[in-house]
Amino acid sequence: MTDMTQSPDVETPAQLRKATKRGGGDPATRGRTTIADGVVEKIAGLAARDVLGVHAMGSGLSRTFGAVRDRVPGGSKSVTRGVKAEVGEVQTALDLEIVVDYGVSIADVAKAVRENVVAAVERMTGLEVVEVNIAVSDVKLPDEEDEEPEPRIQ
Repeated sequence: MTDMTQSPDVETPAQLRKATKRGGGDPATRGRTTIADGVVEKIAGLAARDVLGVHAMGSGLSRTFGAVRDRVPGGSKSVTRGVKAEVGEVQTALDLEIVVDYGVSIADVAKAVRENVVAAVERMTGLEVVEVNIAVSDVKLPDEEDEEPEPRIQ
């Protein structure tokens, strides 16, 4: 007859569950969560666009290429345009490139963008935002038309 008992150092699933209930600690601390750079970039891009005085994100060149891509069937508007994130385990740093509307205070817009981006990213990800660098690449004049090239395909 074969002995069906297990050696003392091998735990059954039931024993593991009991051990977990006894001293396993907070279930929320078991395991690891990683957040991709693109996730943080999307959150930051949306938060920056919400600020009054931000006309667009990205440089003129990236907006032009983005407009062409957006017109292609199946293309989607990129919310990450003009946003670059570096994400670590507990912290993130962001670089944003914005176009502001003529007549607004660039300092006030930059301050509002920083506040909105930091609040949104920290609330949604739990990461500490260590810096938000903002580059103002252009000013949208009232009589300027948005740069959108003619579509190459119909």
